[in-house]
Amino acid sequence: MTILLYYSVLLSLLIFSFTPLSQSESFLGVNYGQVADNLPPPEATAKLLQSSAIEKVRLYGSDPAVIKAFAGTGIGLMIGASNSDIPGMASDPTFAKNWIDANVVPFYPASKIIVINVGNEVMSYNDRNLMSQLLPAMQNLQSALDSAGLAGTIKVSTVHSMAVLRQSDPPSSGSFDPSIGDLLKGLLSFNTATGSPFAINPYPYFAYRSDPRPETLAFCVFQPNSGRVDTGSKIKYTNMFDAQVDAIRSALDGMGFKGVEIVIAETGWPYKGDSDEVGPSIENAKAYNQNLIAHLRSMVGTPLMPGKSVDTYLFAMYDEDQKPGPTSERSFGLFKPDLTMTYNVGLTKTSQAGVSENELQASLDYACGQGVDCSPIQPGGACFEPATVASHATYAMNLVYQKSDKNPLSCDFSQTATLTSTSPSYDKCMYPSSIS
Repeated sequence: MTILLYYSVLLSLLIFSFTPLSQSESFLGVNYGQVADNLPPPEATAKLLQSSAIEKVRLYGSDPAVIKAFAGTGIGLMIGASNSDIPGMASDPTFAKNWIDANVVPFYPASKIIVINVGNEVMSYNDRNLMSQLLPAMQNLQSALDSAGLAGTIKVSTVHSMAVLRQSDPPSSGSFDPSIGDLLKGLLSFNTATGSPFAINPYPYFAYRSDPRPETLAFCVFQPNSGRVDTGSKIKYTNMFDAQVDAIRSALDGMGFKGVEIVIAETGWPYKGDSDEVGPSIENAKAYNQNLIAHLRSMVGTPLMPGKSVDTYLFAMYDEDQKPGPTSERSFGLFKPDLTMTYNVGLTKTSQAGVSENELQASLDYACGQGVDCSPIQPGGACFEPATVASHATYAMNLVYQKSDKNPLSCDFSQTATLTSTSPSYDKCMYPSSIS
């Protein structure tokens, strides 16, 4: 039986795939900020990330010590030219060439530089002069890459905030701020011509902070909720991340740039804040990041971009204790300076066959307690053989998935399961692809 991914997909146990999970997770990245005075050596960070499921790292600058530390790791690097570099880069091609000669040529290809971001959230600075210099700076940097013979392997882009959108709710009405429309069209034409991504920073955390109701929190951290129906498309959204990403997709499509790929350059949730801040907590941060990772791993995608996961860079690797502002600004780190986890969101690189029998038994017991028909895996049933916990749990977990109207967020089973487009049905044991 052929099962179509996303629209009709079976839940299959991780243990049936012996490919290491990390090999298929090139969509997972992390932001490595350095506004801190207590960070471990870059080499220690690179080694830590090699043992994790993270396959890409975004730097805000081009610190040579950090870039060099990732040499030979195979981890993809986004590096950055600062906002202050833009005027010189825009007005002088030699400036751009010198930048490439200093920050890329000595390290590539040993260090796997994949994207150079020119500036950060420039289009939200309300500095029209700087905004107008952004495209020429990107074009000169692209020309410098061409001259160095690197244009085919390293992309040039810039990172935007969600403030470039005039409207994002409902997602189908997503549109860009018309006051910067002409500038954005130039940037997006550049993205199209060079094949570089549209990088943006959506934060469901800020959406909850502006509407701190319990139902909004559940929607923002991927927990069970009643969902929100897009009045335009009639699509029901079950989480804010998908809604924000699809609003971006709608804005790009509406401007005529359907072929430009989206990259999530930042998204995260603070685990600590001041007494008057709404939302920061370890519980909320863990829920958001852990459930986001599970959502990306499912490869379900968003309603407007089904069947794939956008490259997503989690914010952040470490706390940055020198940042100004409220406590939350300094409390996004997934790891501590001593390289231990702030809280566990499942980023450890493990083989899928490493799921323990106790974990599978717990998932089996839970699944059969959810009002589904587990009789086929009872003695004499069509799916009883092979009589293993893994086989029985596979069948039962799929039943819960189908009963939940194929919502993977309703049944993540503590990350002992993943989605597959191949039916595990065998002999007379048929896995249902829907439950009325």
